[in-house]
Amino acid sequence: MINFADYRNLLLSDRTVRRFDSRVKIDKETLEHLVELTRYCASGRNAQPLRYYLANTPADCEKIYPLLKWAGYYYDWDGPDPDERPVAYLIQCLDTEFGSNCLCDDGLQLQSITLGATTLGLGCCIIKAFNAPALSKTLSIPERYVPCYVLALGKSAEEVKIEDMADDDTADFKYFRTPDGTHHVPKRPLSSLIISKD
Repeated sequence: MINFADYRNLLLSDRTVRRFDSRVKIDKETLEHLVELTRYCASGRNAQPLRYYLANTPADCEKIYPLLKWAGYYYDWDGPDPDERPVAYLIQCLDTEFGSNCLCDDGLQLQSITLGATTLGLGCCIIKAFNAPALSKTLSIPERYVPCYVLALGKSAEEVKIEDMADDDTADFKYFRTPDGTHHVPKRPLSSLIISKD
């Protein structure tokens, strides 16, 4: 059984990355192993309505990349250079034959996948800003499957550092990149997450 300290360290290591080493490929079997983790997640109503499109070929990756928007706070950045782009994607889709929403399943499953990827030395970026209709059409995803998120994967090519935010409701929570290329992510302190009775 994993202990609390190890689990906390795993969460600290599970950082969003937006630049990847495109020389390091991810095979289909690895993607299948990551999706398999979602079988063990809690599921609203136990309906288990989410499905995944696996993409790891250069042809599929080239089709998917232009349909994504990257790092909304980096207003002057168009996304990773060609040699820093993801080498694989998992497209999380809602199977509408099982309902019109997935309740809490989407986040639970994405976190399970990113944690699993972290143990394999891989980095991920969960993307909500993308052209879903174009993605479905381009990849010939059947109409019953509605894309919810795109998960970009690859070997991280950037350093990500957590920064402690001030315990202040006006503190800036936007991530930023310093001139050395380090991606900084402000996180609220524990004291601001707990509602006090005092």
